[in-house]
Amino acid sequence: MYIYNVTINIEETIHDEWLNWMNEEHIPDMLATGKFSKALMTKVLIEEEMGGITYSVQYTTNSKETLQKYYDQDADQLRAKSNRFAGKFVAFRTELEIVSEQNG
Repeated sequence: MYIYNVTINIEETIHDEWLNWMNEEHIPDMLATGKFSKALMTKVLIEEEMGGITYSVQYTTNSKETLQKYYDQDADQLRAKSNRFAGKFVAFRTELEIVSEQNG
């Protein structure tokens, strides 16, 4: 299993609108591609020097190949929908491989 992690720092002036968009539109659109089995959104509790509010969204997928299909077929279109927030956020993306998982 793999996690496609997107870390986003959003300006406070549009935070509420962006958070609603993420929960009501963007994350459901990501899941609707059929390439991710779940999404986990977390708020980063460390305050950034540059200000804003930071979130991490982790999308779980079954393989590197499926993630590549997302890049090839869906990424550009879905990322373009965030243009309404252009200049008001920074984002970086990482790919993670799940090595082990334990429950307590």
